[in-house]
Amino acid sequence: MDNRNIARLFHETAALLEVSAADPFRIRSYRRAAEALEQTAVPVAAIADQPKELLAIPGIGKGMAANIAEIAATGKLGVREELLAKYRPSMLELLRLPGMGPKTVALIWEALQICEIDALEAAAKAGHLTALPRMGAKQVEKLLKSIEDYRRHAGRFRLSEADETAERLTAYLLQVPGIERVTPAGSLRRGREVVGDLDLLVTGPACEEETASATADYVAAFAGISDLIGKGKNKVSFKMHTGMQVDVRLLPEASFGAALQYFTGSKSHNVTLRQRAMRMGYTLNEYALARLDDGSVTVPVTDEAQVYATLGLDWIPPELREGSGEFEAAVNHTLPRLIEMADIRGDVHVHTDATDGRNTIREMAEAAVELGYKYIAITDHSKNLAMTNGLDDARALAHMARVQAVDREMEGRIRIFTGIEVDILGDGSLDLSDEVLAQMDVVIGSVHSLFNQPRQQMTDRMLRAVENPYLRIVGHMTGRLLLRREGYEIDVEAVVRRCGELGVAVEHNASPERLDLCDVDLKLAKQHGCKIVINTDAHSTRDFNKLKYGVAQLRRAWLTPADVLNTREPLEFLAGLRPR
Repeated sequence: MDNRNIARLFHETAALLEVSAADPFRIRSYRRAAEALEQTAVPVAAIADQPKELLAIPGIGKGMAANIAEIAATGKLGVREELLAKYRPSMLELLRLPGMGPKTVALIWEALQICEIDALEAAAKAGHLTALPRMGAKQVEKLLKSIEDYRRHAGRFRLSEADETAERLTAYLLQVPGIERVTPAGSLRRGREVVGDLDLLVTGPACEEETASATADYVAAFAGISDLIGKGKNKVSFKMHTGMQVDVRLLPEASFGAALQYFTGSKSHNVTLRQRAMRMGYTLNEYALARLDDGSVTVPVTDEAQVYATLGLDWIPPELREGSGEFEAAVNHTLPRLIEMADIRGDVHVHTDATDGRNTIREMAEAAVELGYKYIAITDHSKNLAMTNGLDDARALAHMARVQAVDREMEGRIRIFTGIEVDILGDGSLDLSDEVLAQMDVVIGSVHSLFNQPRQQMTDRMLRAVENPYLRIVGHMTGRLLLRREGYEIDVEAVVRRCGELGVAVEHNASPERLDLCDVDLKLAKQHGCKIVINTDAHSTRDFNKLKYGVAQLRRAWLTPADVLNTREPLEFLAGLRPR
């Protein structure tokens, strides 16, 4: 149980306690502990038997330390199990529905004893909910839409969730003597923003015929498994506590290249590649590449690149394997040199504790230095986003002065640009005065309200915003939250076309909850000559590490370092933005 999973158990326990009308102080203690675990780099399960070490973590008291010890020892939390016995595990599904907080769930439970989504939907359609407090016709309509969205996304997981699961399993598997390599395949390797299941390919002496069975037993003993679907000699399939299905395949080294290519996909890519193999006199499957005229003669392909080379192709990066022109480019040797993590020189969408961030200006700067960045921009929220303690004109100017002071203190180790993430209001105007915006290095304009405007109204709103001469970057243009909220209706092509004409850059927001703009829209932006910036929208120092999920989307869009402004050095980056 890593920090993330223990924090999840604490969050769920807090929600269940709130449903049961428990003491508010007790509920807050679980939530504070969950937030503390999400922020600390200390693996608490490893120190669960050291209370003093646990108590040194802010937000962890004696009770929570005891709970961590219990979870580390048993994989469960007794109070959570008791609450689930009372309400049934399906109550957790209700709590995941957008707009269904613990108070609403408690209200419905007390009145109708409902704790399942199907029963809730039936009650809503039968009109049983409208008699409850705060549950008018509009609220019921929103609830039914939430249920529809939840079902559509069921069994889907954000890219970061799949990656973190793969990392935990990899660390576990590599403890086995004789396992030398664990390689994610499938949608995760292709960088898809949403993943259905997880494929892991495992190689090494422990996967050979005489030892594979014992290795499979070890895989099946992983503590995070909730449901063992099947266990054979060379494959173990199971579901995690999160609901994610994982298939672990134990492979002989000689099969690795063909297997990695096959299990990476996509389906359309693999069909085309197999057809090419047949035309060239080969057969290709998940086990081997072999001559058609003598199926017993296989081509050694311990390396995936050998599969492509044998078939007369340049190696195709996994992110491009979607049947969208990659074969033509591989034949003609015109595959681009895709952008990589190492190309990024700075992150210019960064929040601090001046608004809703967790760290100071200096702490964010030091973390960026550790990553080798040459610059960041501090872009806290403006006043319209009241819940974040957004900045008005006066506070924005004072904050800018603090940023400049820390920039001087860094003595050239990194540049810290001044900036703001200014709200684009309902009519397309910006949330701070032009006089203040004119003094900022980086002005990002984003929509944070009135998401239900009609398509043309939202498009006009954005187009008016980009006409403001001080707006330099459009942030997370579609406003989507993956698996939680669809993007608002907007004509992306019309906006990126105008941005290209005006020299306004568009952001790819690499936060795994957003990944906005998506790969398709990024291609559209490039086609219209629009400048592109990748940012993490960091609200803590740890968020900088999420950049890789955004880089995967840029690669899926066939972008090169030249297409992305913040691959440039500090002054070149500023010069690439719309002139102030």
